Amino acid sequence: MAVPKKRTGHSAQGSRRAKWKATKPETTKCPNCGATVLAHTVCTECGTYKGQPVKLADKAAAAVAAQKPAKKATTKTVDETKAEVKTETTAKKAAKTTTKKSTAAKSTTAKKTTAKKAKAKETAEETKE
Repeated sequence: MAVPKKRTGHSAQGSRRAKWKATKPETTKCPNCGATVLAHTVCTECGTYKGQPVKLADKAAAAVAAQKPAKKATTKTVDETKAEVKTETTAKKAAKTTTKKSTAAKSTTAKKTTAKKAKAKETAEETKE
């Protein structure tokens, strides 16, 4: 391991440390909203980088807007479409559980009716004898 031959003096140490400067970060203006933003970073105000949306929700909304021309003012947001999907899946799950319950109920009623038929046959045979 390297060991210095002599101690560094106060003057040499101070002149070395004098070159450690804090520089001001480069800032630019956002082309979308005009807010002051650090260079090469996403705008914290509107969520865009070089005029393009960065957030996934914003990208999806921009893609939908670009694909379909707006006929009416009834555009759905990503949250609304997620809510619709959730309601559809819960409706499907509810339908599945009701069909499971109805098939279970059918099987128990079928067992009861077959047991009643068997008892009726036995009693009919006994009465014939």
